Amino acid sequence: MAEPPPRKRIKSKGLNGTVEPTTETSKRQTSSIFAPFRALGFVSNHVPFALQVRSNKSGSEPRIHLLTCLGRAWALWDGDKMTLLFVGQDTESPISSLEFQGDAVWASSGNKVIKYIRGKQMASLENPLGTAVTSILIFGSMVLALTEDGKHLLGWDTNSEALRFSIQFDNGFTATHVLHPATYLNKVLVGSAEGNLELWNIQTQTRIHQFNSSSICDSSSASAAITALVQSPAIDVVGIALSSGEVSIYDIKTDERLLRVHMEGGGVTSISFRADGEPVFASASSSGHIALWDLNKGGRLLHVVRGAHDGSIASVQWIPGQPILVSSGADNSIKQWLFDSPTAAPRLLKYRSGHHAPPHLIRYYGDDGKQILTAARDRALRCTSVVRDSRSFELSQGPLAKKATSLAIPITNLKFPPVTSISFSTTRSKDWDDVLTTHADESFARTWFVQDKKCGKWTLHLTEPPAEKGKKRVASNGVGVAKVSTVTSCGNFGLVGSSTGIIQMWNMQSGLLRKTFTLGPPPADILRRSHSLKVRPVTGLVTDALNRLVIASTLDGTLSFFDFHSTKLEHTVTLPSGVVSILLQRDNGLLATICDDMKIRIVDIETRRVVREFSGFKGRILDMAFSPDSRWLIASSLDSIIRTFDIPTGRLIDAFRTPSVASSITFSPTGDFLATAHIDSVGVFLWANRAQYSDVSLKSINEDDVLEQSMPSVQGMAEDGIDALAALTLNDPEDVYATPAQLDEELLTLTLLPRSKWQTLLNIDIIQQRNKPKEPPKAPEQAPFFLPSLPGVEQRFDLSNKPEESTQESKKLDTPKKTVQSDFVVKLFDENEEGHYEDFFGYIKHLSPAALDLEIRSLSSTQEIRTFTVALTQRLQSHRDFEAVQALMKVFLRIHGETFVTNEELRGPLEKLNVVQRRESSRLLDLIASSLGTLSFVRDTV
Repeated sequence: MAEPPPRKRIKSKGLNGTVEPTTETSKRQTSSIFAPFRALGFVSNHVPFALQVRSNKSGSEPRIHLLTCLGRAWALWDGDKMTLLFVGQDTESPISSLEFQGDAVWASSGNKVIKYIRGKQMASLENPLGTAVTSILIFGSMVLALTEDGKHLLGWDTNSEALRFSIQFDNGFTATHVLHPATYLNKVLVGSAEGNLELWNIQTQTRIHQFNSSSICDSSSASAAITALVQSPAIDVVGIALSSGEVSIYDIKTDERLLRVHMEGGGVTSISFRADGEPVFASASSSGHIALWDLNKGGRLLHVVRGAHDGSIASVQWIPGQPILVSSGADNSIKQWLFDSPTAAPRLLKYRSGHHAPPHLIRYYGDDGKQILTAARDRALRCTSVVRDSRSFELSQGPLAKKATSLAIPITNLKFPPVTSISFSTTRSKDWDDVLTTHADESFARTWFVQDKKCGKWTLHLTEPPAEKGKKRVASNGVGVAKVSTVTSCGNFGLVGSSTGIIQMWNMQSGLLRKTFTLGPPPADILRRSHSLKVRPVTGLVTDALNRLVIASTLDGTLSFFDFHSTKLEHTVTLPSGVVSILLQRDNGLLATICDDMKIRIVDIETRRVVREFSGFKGRILDMAFSPDSRWLIASSLDSIIRTFDIPTGRLIDAFRTPSVASSITFSPTGDFLATAHIDSVGVFLWANRAQYSDVSLKSINEDDVLEQSMPSVQGMAEDGIDALAALTLNDPEDVYATPAQLDEELLTLTLLPRSKWQTLLNIDIIQQRNKPKEPPKAPEQAPFFLPSLPGVEQRFDLSNKPEESTQESKKLDTPKKTVQSDFVVKLFDENEEGHYEDFFGYIKHLSPAALDLEIRSLSSTQEIRTFTVALTQRLQSHRDFEAVQALMKVFLRIHGETFVTNEELRGPLEKLNVVQRRESSRLLDLIASSLGTLSFVRDTV
């Protein structure tokens, strides 16, 4: 058979800006299990946002739209409720500028200017010079754009999409910003990195006037770049922001500076004039501060909002006609500030934010798979919603804003240190604190209450264990730093392990210390392996589902099993290498350990032995996660590869390389998504599990089969609806493993059909009697095809002219009807009496219990009964469909028992069936007894 033609290479993009082929000519096109689905947690970046106010015809309050950049995509937000409206399609290059034009959105990306309507790309304008475009401006029916090198100003017609003009600036003038002054026809103002301004007529493409930097700013800021150009409410007056921190209010008609202010704390990145009649303007700095200035009093400083953003502020804009200031920054947030009075300090009204540092630890919260707890180096603990972005929130750490304002320091400096471990239990999540975390360089753990979105009541301080009775206190190494934590499955207790080997347990409701677990000295083989070992840092801590065991791992390579109630050390397992972290699947008692020798070992906590070992990592293992059914183990490592191992077979069944290293992974409790966090991104990425939607190939793969996988986009598949599920299925999976009908001829095989089917067949008479209707169904009144109607309001039919029934007897002789055999009987006789009746029993499995009962009752002739008896005998001897044969045999003998008694020729097949039935039943009982004995022996000896 001829091979199919190679598939077309379709390019797909990820958030990192790289373009990767999603299909290749090799056999393995992409990950066979996981498909890119969606990216979460992105709000804004360093690109200034765009604001649009749309009036309603009904006279209600105008609608406010905010447009933010998400890297290679953009997001449209409702300014009233701060909910996400649209997400644009990904571009090939990062977006550098955004603008509104009615219902359209314009974005500059690379050397293109792209037009979107309702999130769909409608037009693309390309720079003929080939250079990237950094800033765009909507100018009537034209769109203007500055090139990245600052040497050209381009203009396109938005209707014809044709290039109208290209203006080249002189040497020594590097354009950075462009502004259309109000009432200036066909004129634009261009600012430069050298601090100069130029006024151009784009109709004639001539320069009208040049404003020197010496007249715009002081001599100390003469070489400062212009970072913002804004039109003021007054005609001919513009605001000019400089990288030196200076802001000039300039009259371009008279070429003179009207006002000058200087902002401390870095260069000014954006300015905006209040548009509701108050003489106030705002300026934002690269250090995250917002300053408010009074224009009527010579630029007097009114207020400074220190730490308004945790990083450089990209843009600030006043909402026209409202005392609300909108700001966005590179800290992945957009905020609205309300001014209760012209002179009052602003207060935070609404905001939408995410992590402004890459998350390093993520865990699914709850059993519904709708929330993810994320911790990042920005010292924040957030709960990210998988269902809706507006449901994401940051867990409060107390009234830090007031403290930061009074101390004049950023809020980040007052937050808790970065989280090093997260554990939770939702069993008592509505009653008391349910999350327990440890933090960097702290000797205590903290509790959190997710339902109230805040930090909990307790800080669980580690203490040195008391000396045993009759013994002196041994010199200790102190309590050390709290490293790991775990919450029991019941939600009543929390345990914390330290860097000096201390393990203590507290009550989550009262915060009281309950127990202390002592590791004791290391085993002899550990001492031989490491002579200089003084402390035994705890690297992992878990408890089983029934609170019987506490398992602790140490850096020296041991697993210590403690009795939960008595705190007694019961057993110690020594591994060949140090243990970095552990993960317990409480449903089946499998404990996965990450070791220093770049291997993952799985230990059965019942037998306390290593049952699986996974290797092949080319970098340090960072994180791992079990699938909900405990069949897969997914691990990420420093080689940027996410590997999936099949635990029963111990083989690598899937692996794909991401553009950046996945620092943490977690699997949804519902099994639908794998979530990953990466070292160069502030978002959380979801990968859809193809096994939830289609059959996937789970064959073993080699390290050479690892391919590059593009990252999920912000838009993802949510905009495509049901059609997006087609991307989650693999076309023509090769070498899909199919379970054979019978693993071995000596084994008894069942049908794998529901047990209820055969139970219904055995009790079909009782079921039919119970479901019998109380009254027989009435036959519908027969009426002729043409029904004349009677006069009146109610519609009635005239049935008076009924056709007369013929009383004459037919002269035709009644021919005897030909007997027709059912498919059941036909398939029964088509089989070979020496075979296994494979097709016949395959047909039986598809029949309903009622239909099967009817077919058995319809066996009338002795030949049919004899053949069916032979079929049951042969199927028993083939060791297949054992429970089906038992059910069929009981119903068959109950219905046709008298037939066997009255017909001597049926005795031989029946006796043979009896012999085979006794032999197979005795054999089955022997196998069960042997298996039970073996299990009992193993349980007692181990």
